[in-house]
Amino acid sequence: MTIKHKGQRVVVLMDVQNLYHSAKHLYKSRVDFKQVLNLGVSKRNLIRSFAYVIRTKSGEEKSFFDALTNLGIETRIKDLQEYQGGFKKGDWDVGIVIDAVRLSNSADSIVLVTGDGDFVPLVGYLQNKGVRVEVIAFQRSASSRLIEAADEFMNLEDNPKKYLLKK
Repeated sequence: MTIKHKGQRVVVLMDVQNLYHSAKHLYKSRVDFKQVLNLGVSKRNLIRSFAYVIRTKSGEEKSFFDALTNLGIETRIKDLQEYQGGFKKGDWDVGIVIDAVRLSNSADSIVLVTGDGDFVPLVGYLQNKGVRVEVIAFQRSASSRLIEAADEFMNLEDNPKKYLLKK
């Protein structure tokens, strides 16, 4: 394990859809984002934390968004796109990349809370700028390329009771 100094400036970027679907699929449970944020910050100096979320037409997720805000996590909200034929898309990859690049000058470490392998090029870019990149995800649903690329991988499956909400 790498030493995390208290003075390090850290940014935490949470791909909520990725984590939500992983927890639901692997454990039939939901993620405790407060515990995940604490793991990402690890007693360092938090600069910003964002949760990237999708809003549906029904708006049923509003209380969840409010709960994230109450934890000190800023929400980035995008409406679910619905196409003819019933196809739905809610994807924040580009937004996450833009925020990571934009905030990289202010951070010593960027924590990506996702298992999505599409972020491998971002990891390399940030590392080339001298930014440490940590990834938090459920290993069984995370890209092995992303895990290998990160400076540190924190597997939520090492202690699922801590990172999942009690049923």
